Amino acid sequence: MLKQLPLRLRSASYSLRGGFLVRPLVIAVFLGFCGAVLSALEEAYPAASAWIPVTLFPSRQDAQVAQTILSVIATSTMTVVSIVFAILLMTLTLASMQFSPRILISFVRDQGTQWTLGIFLGTFTYCLAALPAARSMPQPFAPILTVLGAMLLALVSVGWLLFFIHHISHAISVNHIVDRIARETEEVIDALMPHPRVNHHLPAPVPFVPEEPEFPILNEVSGYIRFIDTARLLAFARMHHLRVRVTRRVGHFVPAGIPLLMVSRRTRLDRHHAVDLTGAFDIGPMRTLQQDVEFGVIQIVDIALRAISPAVNDPSTAISCIDQLTRVLIRWVDRIPPESILFSPPHVARVVLPWIDLDGLLNTAIEQIRAYATTDAAVSLRLLRLLHDVAGSTDDQALRRRLAERGARVVAGCRERLPDDDLARLEQRQAALEGLCAGR
Repeated sequence: MLKQLPLRLRSASYSLRGGFLVRPLVIAVFLGFCGAVLSALEEAYPAASAWIPVTLFPSRQDAQVAQTILSVIATSTMTVVSIVFAILLMTLTLASMQFSPRILISFVRDQGTQWTLGIFLGTFTYCLAALPAARSMPQPFAPILTVLGAMLLALVSVGWLLFFIHHISHAISVNHIVDRIARETEEVIDALMPHPRVNHHLPAPVPFVPEEPEFPILNEVSGYIRFIDTARLLAFARMHHLRVRVTRRVGHFVPAGIPLLMVSRRTRLDRHHAVDLTGAFDIGPMRTLQQDVEFGVIQIVDIALRAISPAVNDPSTAISCIDQLTRVLIRWVDRIPPESILFSPPHVARVVLPWIDLDGLLNTAIEQIRAYATTDAAVSLRLLRLLHDVAGSTDDQALRRRLAERGARVVAGCRERLPDDDLARLEQRQAALEGLCAGR
């Protein structure tokens, strides 16, 4: 159980970092603590509030005024919090219906919204913690400095509410949503593939063929593979002098009872060791962007498919999605792919991992849009531009030829469905792509 703790902590940290819980809770607790400490210090050292001008707080001896101010700020702040939650829920509902339910995780991770909730809840806890210090009996006391801090927080909350309205109006913009998903996907690529591809002519990976019998390690929890601790698998395989082959890649759904791993030496493993191996996998009910580059691409493709559906008919949104897919694919092409076979010591294969390759990512990014855009010349033209831009970012002629073949499929799908002038523009752009791929 202790060996699984690092992976569980990492999974919990990723989930909490993207939710509404941690940041608003930390801000609320911190400001509440400040309200309690400041009022206690002011009561212990009354001279601390002597420097405050009388014009800011003339009723220095009237504790009821301080109580009223703190109560009004706390009550009004909670009213605004309910409004903020209503606006947020409406935004999430509209985004889910109009774009895709899979993009809700991006809204939940939005730091602007988390700070807004945190500041309003923090203002409430500040006033609530300071309110007991303002009393009329047995000895009247008005925490002037604390009340001034509450008034300052109230002004900050008013300004932040204006910021939130401005922020949420941009957050529901489709260009902003797609840009944020593409940026998060690029961050996943950078973490998974940190080394730039200096030499574009890398040899093609050789499929691993086991030379000895393998034995299955069954999966015990149904769900999507969200993260694989490759370092832990490598250390385990090296320690027990065996080879571990992962059967499903990140993003795949693995039912319980299906082989998750194949090991080369069954006699070296018992039930306890099998649990240690499966503990290197973070498996959950939904996909995340921890290591799953394809999930980011799927979110963008979902928005594009809804945009070109007959019910919506918004090709401009689909074109924006294709533009963002271009930057993601170029980032992938510019990086060295993750290692599929891990060695320790050198020339001794210990861990075999299936990662999505460029062709798989191109299939996810292009094929569905290509199939549904056969009657839309603008979207098909932008797909050809995507292929041209990706081909222009690499010197790998084999990759360029594969991109040219995909461009030919785009034009072939539109050949029977578009008028001659639109088809001529597609063929012209296809010729430019083929000329680039041929080195002309």
